[in-house]
Amino acid sequence: MAPKRIDALLSDYGSYHRAPGNVVCHAVGITLILLGTLSMLGAIRLGTLGPISPLTAAEVVAGIVILVYLVLDVPLGLAMAIELLALDLLARTIGDWRLGFAAFATGWVFQGIGHAVFEKNKPAFLKNIAHLLIGPVFLVNEVLKLRRIPAVAK
Repeated sequence: MAPKRIDALLSDYGSYHRAPGNVVCHAVGITLILLGTLSMLGAIRLGTLGPISPLTAAEVVAGIVILVYLVLDVPLGLAMAIELLALDLLARTIGDWRLGFAAFATGWVFQGIGHAVFEKNKPAFLKNIAHLLIGPVFLVNEVLKLRRIPAVAK
């Protein structure tokens, strides 16, 4: 059986993230980037989700991203849906796009530290822009071990 596309993406992304310190920096950084992105998109009101809940650009973008993850792998897509829902609820609770921007910027600092100090390489998304979407699902897979990803030599 041929490997799934998600396996190739995770393997390639993983080849840029081998140092444990970098993975920790990414766990913090990517979480902050996602929270910040949802916080900033949450400031863009599009309608209502029900009688009291506004529909924002955060939910629309998260929904599209979740669909992409589900196409790549259903279990990982469902896990990402839970993570994005939790982060969206946190962003709504915070309710300030400026704090979201601060989280977003801080997250990128963590990413930079991870690559400069621990990994000593360039970020994976500079090779393949799709890695911006793969980073979060890579971390979820690292925690939940839903897919076994073979190591690839760089």
